[in-house]
Amino acid sequence: MNQSTITIDVRMDENRLPHDISWHASDTTIQKEQHAKAFMLSFWDSEEKSALRIDLWTKTMMIDEMTDFFYQTIMTMADTYGRATKNNEMVEEIKKFAKDFYKKCKERQL
Repeated sequence: MNQSTITIDVRMDENRLPHDISWHASDTTIQKEQHAKAFMLSFWDSEEKSALRIDLWTKTMMIDEMTDFFYQTIMTMADTYGRATKNNEMVEEIKKFAKDFYKKCKERQL
C-alpha cells in the first residue's frame, strides 16, 4: 500500500493571525512548497456523525479573492458530491446556489 503525506505550515504574526500558508505533498512531482492565502480542510467523523474542519486565511486575502475561493470550492464540492452519489439533480442545485452566490457577491463589490 502506498502512502502520501501532506504537510501544511502556517506562519503566524505576533497576534497569532495567519501570515503565510504553505503546503507540500510527498507523492507529487512538484519539489518546492506551494503557497496559499487560504485553505479549508474537512474530515468526516463517522462515529460522531460530524464534520471536523480547519478554515484559515491570511491577512492579505482580499474579499474578491475570498468570493472566488468560495465559488470555486462550492462548485468542486458539487462535482465531488455528484461522483459520490450520482445525484445529478442535487449537483445542479448546488451549482445554481454557487452561481447565485457569486453573482450577488460580485454585484455588492461593485
